[in-house]
Amino acid sequence: MSQRALATRIGRIGVWHGGLGVLPAAAGRQAAAEIERLGYGALWVGEGPTSKEAFTHAGLLLAATGRLTVATGIANIWARDAAAAGAATRTLAEAYDGRFLLGLGASHAPLVGMRGHTYAKPLAAMRGYLDALDGAAYDGPAPAAEPDRVLAALGPKMLELARDRASGAHPYFVPVEHTAHAREVLGDGPLLAPEQAVLLESDPATARALAREQYVRRYLTLANYVGNLRRFGFGDADFADGGSDRLVDALVAWGDVDAVRRRVRDHLDAGADHVAVQPLTADAADPGLGQLRELAPALLDG
Repeated sequence: MSQRALATRIGRIGVWHGGLGVLPAAAGRQAAAEIERLGYGALWVGEGPTSKEAFTHAGLLLAATGRLTVATGIANIWARDAAAAGAATRTLAEAYDGRFLLGLGASHAPLVGMRGHTYAKPLAAMRGYLDALDGAAYDGPAPAAEPDRVLAALGPKMLELARDRASGAHPYFVPVEHTAHAREVLGDGPLLAPEQAVLLESDPATARALAREQYVRRYLTLANYVGNLRRFGFGDADFADGGSDRLVDALVAWGDVDAVRRRVRDHLDAGADHVAVQPLTADAADPGLGQLRELAPALLDG
């Protein structure tokens, strides 16, 4: 599938949802079906060292839906070898009419260490993984079209790799300024699909406290994210105590529906083809469907 055809297929707005990785399968299936019914174009699911396995999880969600693209955001290259990832990708793409989108990432040193691997030279590791993926044999039924893949890319060199060896990039935990930078590196063709955390809460103190504790704080322990944010003018003061108000406001679109709509529009205006909104909630058992229902008319208005 061409890069532009991929962008058309998944539409401008999707949902990023790491929380489905720790919910019962029935709850995940119900959430995926509701996200599809609301009209979102893609559902991105994460993979952590203690969450559901990415490809198995994607299969559960694909089976519960009929049109929705299900994407890994991301499948960790340290979790399985490239031949296994390639076989899983082709299995899902053939079974579900090309509705599976492979998102790959090199993850982060602490998370890779939990798997017993040594995290070093992530760019070289990703390049080698893509070489092995492209060279892997597969004797199962072939999908109608070669499956697309995108890379979790923050820095310029990984963005260049996403441009040259994938269908595009899926950045996570980034401000709008990163989207503009990523589009410059990628050029006009490749898909650019950033994640954007959202929270329908208009009280500043309440919104920032929840965003800080449920989202920002945890990612400030990972050097890759902090290093990327430094490129866009954030410094040590912004990374202290779970994140400054300035940093929280740059990474989380909080407020009313219109405030979220404006932030999503900012990403699209900066060059994004697709924005994957991640609803933040105070309760891990709450998949945030209420927020997604409220946002759908404003975000999916064409």
